Parts: sequence; structure tokens; C-alpha cells
Amino acid sequence: MIRHDWTLEEIKAIYNTPLLELVYRAASIHREYQDTAEVQVCTLLSIKTGGCPEDCAYCPQAARYNTDINVHGLLKKEDVMSYAQKAKEAGSTRFCMGAAWREVRDNRDFDRVLDMVKGVNELGMEVCCTLGMLNEEQAKKLADAGLFAYNHNLDTSRDHYEEIITTRTYDDRLQTLENVRKAGVSVCCGGIIGLGESHEDRIAMLWTLSSLPSHPDSVPINALTRVKGTPLEHLPKVEFWDMVRMIATTRILMPKAMVRLSAGRAEMSMSDQALCFMAGANSIFTGEKLLTTGNPSFEEDHMMFELLGLKPREAFKEQEASCC
Repeated sequence: MIRHDWTLEEIKAIYNTPLLELVYRAASIHREYQDTAEVQVCTLLSIKTGGCPEDCAYCPQAARYNTDINVHGLLKKEDVMSYAQKAKEAGSTRFCMGAAWREVRDNRDFDRVLDMVKGVNELGMEVCCTLGMLNEEQAKKLADAGLFAYNHNLDTSRDHYEEIITTRTYDDRLQTLENVRKAGVSVCCGGIIGLGESHEDRIAMLWTLSSLPSHPDSVPINALTRVKGTPLEHLPKVEFWDMVRMIATTRILMPKAMVRLSAGRAEMSMSDQALCFMAGANSIFTGEKLLTTGNPSFEEDHMMFELLGLKPREAFKEQEASCC
């Protein structure tokens, strides 16, 4: 049964279930709603890096922090298409493009992104973008260009949010999600753990996500990547078991969502990742970079899929199922 009326107390009880029992419960629900052998394989490319005016405390792309990223303007379409083609040949079925913007502006750069979306869509891949805030009209333009999904994470709970970001509000983020839904684009929305938040903050973030009018089609669970030069560089590494607990709880609350094992995967062993898949994760980013930070390579992931008996999920599968 898909619910949108979970209470904080119910989610807290799930989250605090003894870990092995929690994983078993999540695995059972995963098997009920999903093909557990399928994993959505996505590739993420930073099409415009650095120079962002926001102050997200975890982000190396914020202009106000001194980090070692390679700042560059919007890539040429032919370079993006070449990267997308290589990702497809390596087995990716979703291609995500990220630009370090606070918000989408109606200018030539946005027109160029729309052209990129059209091009990748013509390759037969699901196209996802993360471009910051956008309004209804911009969301509609992206949809008309062939955009399949839009990523816009909540990052953390409403109460903890201002400790991490002050240059846009929590309601700004929720409004962008609403604009995306109205345009008929699939919503990709999750968060980051390890930002100095409490367990109660993690529970509250999951409550917000599971209480949306429609659950996000994809929920990325990220562990903080501690980047030198950002305000959060000295925070401790996220415990692996906390990632498992978040993935399992997310799977139970939102059974039909793709639960994405995102930032932090590069520091996990293959057996760690196997437990995450058992707990309900069924989507990954593959390729050597995750925007600006390291990520397992295509070759490593092919080896893992073969060992664990996993297979890439076909593109547009959910869309095709809903048409039948």
C-alpha cells in the first residue's frame, strides 16, 4: 500500500528498527514492488562547473569557497553528446546534466541546454537535468524538449536547512518540485546525510519527501563528500550503517521510487554496496566523476553487476508500464 500520510512517530519507529530487521523488512517491500535484479544505471555530467552564487556549505562549486575544482563555462553540445554516447555504450540508460546555477534564466545558455536535452533524448536515453530553481514556463520548455526527469534535492530537514544554506529557502525548493510536477516531468529529489544534522533531521526530511502529493520517482541518498575549502570539510565521515538505515527506511516509505545510492559510493566496498542493494537501493551513478568528485568507473560497476547478478534497468520502463 502506497501511503502519503506517514507520521513522524511512525517514521521514527521504522528508522530505529534493529538494523537486520529493518533491512529484511525493506528487502521484502522491495521485492513486492520492484524487480530486485534491476538497477537503474545513470551517468552525471557537469555541463557548467563552479562560480555558483549560492552558499551551500557542502558544495565545492560555490564561488565564495576556495576549492580546487576546474571551473568552466557551459560545455559545447558536441562535447556533451560525445560523453552521452559513451555513457550509453557503457550501459547507462539515464543521462543527467548538472549546471552550477542558482536558477534557470531565460537566455542563450538555457536555449543551449534545451538543445542538449533534445539531442540526448534522441539517443534513446532518459534525460535528467539539475539546473537550480526554475519556474513553470521553464519546466514546460524542458518537458517539450524531451526532459524525462528533474533533480532538485531538499538536502536536509526544514529545521536544519538554514544551517547549511541561506541563499534560497526550503519553500523555494518545494516550489520548484511543484513546477516540475505540473510540467509532467519525473521528480528526482532526495538529500544528503553527514551535514551535522541529527537523526531527527533525517527522519523529518524523509517525512517531507513521503508526504509530497506524489512521491518522487527517484530519491537520491547522498553521503557528504568532504571537500577541502568548504565549511563542512572537517565533519566526520558518514557511518556506512547510517546509509543502509536511510536507504531501507526510504524504501519502506516510498516503495515504488527508485532509491539512488549516490555520493559516498566511491568509499564503499562491493560488499557494502551489495547490502545497500539488499536494503532497497536500485539506482546508481556510474562513471569516473559525480559532478566534481570521484565515483566508481564503468568497468568497476560492470564487474559488480556480474558478481551480484544485477542487470541495468531499461530506459523509459515506468513510462511504458503506465501506458499498458
